[in-house]
Amino acid sequence: MTVRLPVPTAKSKIALGRTTPHVVPALIADAGEQASWRYVEFFTANIRNPNTRRAYARASGRFLAWCQARGLTLTQIRPHDVASYIEALQVDAAAPSVKQQLAAIRMLFDWLVVGQVMPNNPASSVRGPKHVVKTGKTPVLEGEEWRRLIDSIPTETVRDLRDRALIATLTYGFARITAALRMKVEDLRPRGAAWVLRLHEKGGKQHAMPCHHALAEKPMDQADAWRMVRRRAVAAGIMAPIGNHSFRATGITAYLANGGTLEHAQAMAAHESPRTTKLYDRTKERLTQDEVERIRL
Repeated sequence: MTVRLPVPTAKSKIALGRTTPHVVPALIADAGEQASWRYVEFFTANIRNPNTRRAYARASGRFLAWCQARGLTLTQIRPHDVASYIEALQVDAAAPSVKQQLAAIRMLFDWLVVGQVMPNNPASSVRGPKHVVKTGKTPVLEGEEWRRLIDSIPTETVRDLRDRALIATLTYGFARITAALRMKVEDLRPRGAAWVLRLHEKGGKQHAMPCHHALAEKPMDQADAWRMVRRRAVAAGIMAPIGNHSFRATGITAYLANGGTLEHAQAMAAHESPRTTKLYDRTKERLTQDEVERIRL
């Protein structure tokens, strides 16, 4: 669902970048120029990831529009108002989405408090819905499916070689799609008789990953990569709704299923927490399926 921020008043027309709201919401603009610029800086100076910026902009805009519709000013917003909004969200939105929106609201108000726009953060004491994830939902390919996909891509053109290389990089390098797409030719470096991939991760971090044994290069953007994956999957007869992230998940899953350690998988995937890496461990699912098949009537 596309959500547009409220139509601005004359004093609220402070333009932001393409990945942030087009205008400052009226509720913020009504609080004065300091509040308006602090709001702009929250997205332009405080949040570096463009995907997070867009998501937080939508969440903040929705909440501020909700408050404005109820006649609240910025400094009149209380924890009760935030809690009521979050409770209303849970009727139609999934728990992860609600938690993300609450995080965006809380982070925005923290920024406004530090900038002396508000005396306190009305979202700081509000708790979101409980949501514990133990198994990831990203579609993962079985080894035979992955090999069928790769084998279905020819090796006759540069485009074919690029597609094979990208899929192999995502799988064998446990790479995020954005990290793989940022790679240049010089990011494939020799190390003795082998090769090393230099991945450009979130937050400007660089992560070196030993190269499995075959990869190539050519730039493309994230949307192009997704379309390529879907096209190649259909051509290979794979109907699972796989996307860019499926290959990172497939590589981690295969590593863990073949006796790899969680600690090493976390390091190779450049995860901050082993709990994130654990989401890719699907061995329990497979064990359950094997046990279910023992039911013979």
